[in-house]
Amino acid sequence: MYAGISVTLESSRGSLLSSYMKEYIQNLLKINMEGPYGIEWHEEEKVKGREMVEENALYIFVRLNQQGNDQEVGTIISKEKNIQTLWKGTGAPVVAFVQYRFVMEEELPVLYVYEIQLEDTIQGKGLGKFLMQLLELIARKNNMMAVVLTVKKRNEGAMRFYLNKLSYKISSTSPSKVDPLVLIWLQSPSLSIS
Repeated sequence: MYAGISVTLESSRGSLLSSYMKEYIQNLLKINMEGPYGIEWHEEEKVKGREMVEENALYIFVRLNQQGNDQEVGTIISKEKNIQTLWKGTGAPVVAFVQYRFVMEEELPVLYVYEIQLEDTIQGKGLGKFLMQLLELIARKNNMMAVVLTVKKRNEGAMRFYLNKLSYKISSTSPSKVDPLVLIWLQSPSLSIS
């Protein structure tokens, strides 16, 4: 149970995604990211579509636990309200996902968060913070030197989330150091590069 909503986490890999999961990811990305990317979204959507199915793309999916046998897929009753979801597949509705990879950045092993996307109806309940803390734990267990991610500067909600709620810092290797209008690389303070 998390913030009055019962959820289950499941993991997968990009090469194993079902067609329902691919469609879900694409739909949620479009809803959440088309605004911050603006006119660049059309090209970025193609890039994200290729990235999502790569073998080294690792996922955590958040599913709402079904409460009762008569619930339709896509609607769940929580203590607070009905939650409508984008999920069109079978099983309990998916309401969020994280895509991450283990990569080398500046010759150091890091956990790179490619995506963390939550449906609007479950945002602001602490689930995003929980998922980021889970990623930090995964990074520690795999001897990564940092958790890093990229945020569009004009994505003000995401900037507030990472900088204020999670106390992430702008990395010294961020592209924003060269061109302040582009991207910002953020780094977890609890896993800092020494």
